[in-house]
Amino acid sequence: MRSITTLPRLMQRPGAHFGAFLRRRLLSMCPALTDGVHPHKSVGIRWLLCLLFGGVLSTLSVLLPLALGLEPWAGLEAHARVCTLITILLFPAAVHGTWRLIRQRDGELIEASHTSGLMELKTADVPRAQSRRDQDIAARVDSLLTTRSLITVFQPICHLGTGEIVGAEALTRFIGPPFKSPDQWFADANSIGRGLELEFFALETALAAAAGLPAHVYVAVNLSPDACLDKRLGGIVRKSGLRPERIVVELTERSPVTDYARLTAALAPLRSAGVRMAIDDVGAGFSSMRHILRLSPELIKLDRSIVAGIDANPGQKALLAAMLSFSSHIGAGLVAEGIETSSELATLAELGVKTGQGFLLGRPSVLRAFWSHSGWQNGSPTSVIDDRHHIQS
Repeated sequence: MRSITTLPRLMQRPGAHFGAFLRRRLLSMCPALTDGVHPHKSVGIRWLLCLLFGGVLSTLSVLLPLALGLEPWAGLEAHARVCTLITILLFPAAVHGTWRLIRQRDGELIEASHTSGLMELKTADVPRAQSRRDQDIAARVDSLLTTRSLITVFQPICHLGTGEIVGAEALTRFIGPPFKSPDQWFADANSIGRGLELEFFALETALAAAAGLPAHVYVAVNLSPDACLDKRLGGIVRKSGLRPERIVVELTERSPVTDYARLTAALAPLRSAGVRMAIDDVGAGFSSMRHILRLSPELIKLDRSIVAGIDANPGQKALLAAMLSFSSHIGAGLVAEGIETSSELATLAELGVKTGQGFLLGRPSVLRAFWSHSGWQNGSPTSVIDDRHHIQS
């Protein structure tokens, strides 16, 4: 026979089972009752159960005496009876209000979870889309290198006094699909870490094509600061067979210069061998002026923004005069880019500019016949063709 001391434990079991059952039901009906991280640790359910428990006790205080044939209000003062009655009457409203608050929180949690899920999906789609884009670019670069579907065109650089062709700028043109600009091709390749690979391939192509130019004509090749820092550059220049003094490296803005001392040291062997340096697009931004001061180039190439309309703009004339004085003081030659009208040409020559290039003097071309021409006549060499009609820029 069980001792009387076990009775409280026996009486606790039904209550415990009922409490666990009620908790499970409430949690299944309303997930917002938990904290979302530890489902067994309820947040709202504790308040709801306390409210239910208080209401049940108040109700039983009335119903149990009636069931036993007793007066439920026996021994209670008037004000106590009123409070008990109000508690019983307000109990359903309190339970309903609490339930609505919990359900509202549940809806907010579900909506937040849904929104978070959509954001995670969108975020996961970005790397996949980026990966597909990178794969497409890599495939295009591989195809380009395999088929060698790029060529070099040359734009003449002329002496403005005599019209003699003294140099040529090598420009890369891509002749296969997709038909994109050279800048876009290099930018795409650089975005997947293959910019230097494409840049050096274009350089090798340009130097090989330059071998067919007259011996007195120098060739200007565009290189990024990163390419100038690469140790492969010296080997490519030596392998080309061109005399170093015929090669001019034009520094482009494909990547910023972060360490001028390192760039100067990297180019020192080439420059000591005779390779010259030019700063391109001077006047288009502050960085080009900083390049001049830190790198001491042999050539300064004025941007088209300074040359265009200079014949009718006193401010541009004054700026050009200042640049001429500046270049003379640092021992650098000046090349005017983008000459397109006879008035611009006459003004530049009058101000003292020695060399220049532009559509008036000669358009970029793959033809070599006009390079034997002593210069330009009536605006441009008669045999020069416009590469825009024949080659995809």
